[in-house]
Amino acid sequence: MSIQPEGEQIRKAVKWISEERQYNPGKTTDKLIIEAGVKFDLTPNEEEYLVRLMKEQTKQP
Repeated sequence: MSIQPEGEQIRKAVKWISEERQYNPGKTTDKLIIEAGVKFDLTPNEEEYLVRLMKEQTKQP
């Protein structure tokens, strides 16, 4: 079972991070998550969710 926060802001943050990765490949994932947290006013739990999500995405082939 996975705990996934609900809400439009988290979805916007995931989309924004994906876009930023394409346009700014030099930025680290950690930096992007911090920026997304500020930009979308995410809670610490939502930011932690993004960290776990990004780690899972980088593990997939």
